[in-house]
Amino acid sequence: MPDFPDFAPDWASAAAGFIVDLDGTLITGRSLMPHAVGLLERLKGRFVIVSNDGEHVPAQVGRMLSDLGLPVAAERIVLAGTETLDLIAAERPGAEILLLGSDALRAYAYDIGLRLAGNAPEVVVVGRDRRFSYARLTVAVNAVRAGAELIATNADHTHPGPDGSVVPETGALLAAILHCVGSAPHRVIGKPEPALFTKALRILDVPAASVAVIGDNPTTDGIGARRLGMRYIEVRNGRLAAAAMHSTKVAASVIGVS
Repeated sequence: MPDFPDFAPDWASAAAGFIVDLDGTLITGRSLMPHAVGLLERLKGRFVIVSNDGEHVPAQVGRMLSDLGLPVAAERIVLAGTETLDLIAAERPGAEILLLGSDALRAYAYDIGLRLAGNAPEVVVVGRDRRFSYARLTVAVNAVRAGAELIATNADHTHPGPDGSVVPETGALLAAILHCVGSAPHRVIGKPEPALFTKALRILDVPAASVAVIGDNPTTDGIGARRLGMRYIEVRNGRLAAAAMHSTKVAASVIGVS
């Protein structure tokens, strides 16, 4: 199991549950990180994967991970795109939405009773839309100007891709809309905001103080963890921070565990 000397004896056994990031922590592009299988094996089922993914549904991610040799049940995968739609459906049952997103998210929205609107939506939902265009930007901007609520699945501008590349993300599309409408009120559902973390905590069914978040982004995973009183264990350059693997006392000073 590469990159995991002394992993289990200290902090892995100290937490009752783990919230594990996906991109940059378990995978890069469509490839597993070298430590991914060993990491989840050491966590012994005490984990939920939480991702700012604003394009896929949990079943898709579960199939992808299984194909890579990392089987994870869809019920243990929390994604920003589907969680955003679930929150809208709970707050505004049957709402008409303009969804800048994938076919998978469009199908999911339909399945939970949301209506996909044309030019007069109640809510504009921004996900990672690979077909984003000038025409879509125009419709979204004018819907927001006309009073539609603006909700983004996440505010990430990019996420890590293979060989040091970056993948444009939802936040880049959100920024384009905001540049056109000015300081319009908007909501962001993904990390570091609490919604995805609190969903994961419900699945784990343990208090936040007993949970550690493992991720590669201090501004999403780290800040989100600390806001809810959880520990944060950082992945740096594809490896867990070395100090975290040897001493929980040292790890506290390095990764901000209080």
